[in-house]
Amino acid sequence: MPACRNEPSHQPGENTVTSRDSRTSRTSRGAAMGPLDSAAAAVDPLGPLRSPLEPGFDVYLTGTVFLDIIFTGLDSAPVRGTESWARGMGSSPGGVANMATALSRLGLRTSLAAAFGDDHYGEYCWDALEQGEGIDLSMSRTIPGWHSPVTVSMAYEGERTMVSHGHEAPPPAGPGPFPQCPPRTRAAVASLAQGRTEPWIAEAARRGARIFADVGWDESGRWDLGALPDLEHCEAFLPNAGEAMRYTRTDCPRAAARALAEKVPVAVVTMGAEGSYAVDGRTGETAEVPGIAVEELDPTGAGDVYVAGFVTGTLAGWPLADRLAFAGLTAALSVQEFGGSLSAPGWPEVAHWWRTAPEALRPRYGFLDALVPPGAEPASRRRAVPTIGFRHPV
Repeated sequence: MPACRNEPSHQPGENTVTSRDSRTSRTSRGAAMGPLDSAAAAVDPLGPLRSPLEPGFDVYLTGTVFLDIIFTGLDSAPVRGTESWARGMGSSPGGVANMATALSRLGLRTSLAAAFGDDHYGEYCWDALEQGEGIDLSMSRTIPGWHSPVTVSMAYEGERTMVSHGHEAPPPAGPGPFPQCPPRTRAAVASLAQGRTEPWIAEAARRGARIFADVGWDESGRWDLGALPDLEHCEAFLPNAGEAMRYTRTDCPRAAARALAEKVPVAVVTMGAEGSYAVDGRTGETAEVPGIAVEELDPTGAGDVYVAGFVTGTLAGWPLADRLAFAGLTAALSVQEFGGSLSAPGWPEVAHWWRTAPEALRPRYGFLDALVPPGAEPASRRRAVPTIGFRHPV
């Protein structure tokens, strides 16, 4: 791979010009806003580790940003030839925005490289992520004449059904690939796919980033670990139970995790309401943490929030079981809200849960005592709303 060029030299938070045309932010027109509790919002899980020589970012990721439209409150699956009415609806950035928002809300300095449509949907998503969530988009770009991909998600019976539409973003006009060489970062999150190699993953690993990967459903039905070439660069692999068992030809999520730990340093298998199980192949350590029972509204993006929680705990140096517990907690908090990205919890929500946590759970989550600020009350956080682009602020 050729040497990287044009790496952003600014630090997160600086007001730099990106590939998007300079214009007035319209964040207030597109999403519900609320003041964040300043103490809880300011929690930095990596604070003790920071130094003047650290990378400019904690996590880098790339992928497709969708405009998500989520319907909830459906009594059953839509029936052909009939009209179904949903009791709830929300709009928010989706796709890779789910993971980016979850990471940023947990206090990680997040860099996202993505293509954005040159339309109101794209403008809304850009402003919601950059202005609303503090995500660095200096490696992202807006494509003239390209419309935003859209997903309609319908939540019912504890599951979801999605319908998406979009076209692959055209390549950049210049000679270099998109995304460009990733910035120097502590970690990167990748989504692996059968038979596909992403050069940026190997480059990020070569430059010291710890790679965390999940995987999508294998439509080919091969379920071949050998067809995931970038797995060799990963520190942690986090499939769900169905994916893990198919890849390992096992009939038990725990056996699948043990088999995966022979291929990657840390294997984490999520098991839905049952919780998650992990194996550290380097030390032989195992951990299992049950799920937290909550009243579920919309499961969209819960897997992304789980990964974000696990990445946070790993970078902070927490024990394996604490990482599983925190990841499961953040995922559980997310399914109680609309949408994928804007349902992600931050430290105010974590702090509120900890103060009111059932007595039976307090020993397992006692590590939160050293993280959440005492006494602060959470305030409202940006959430998905039924529409975007109100002519007047609401």
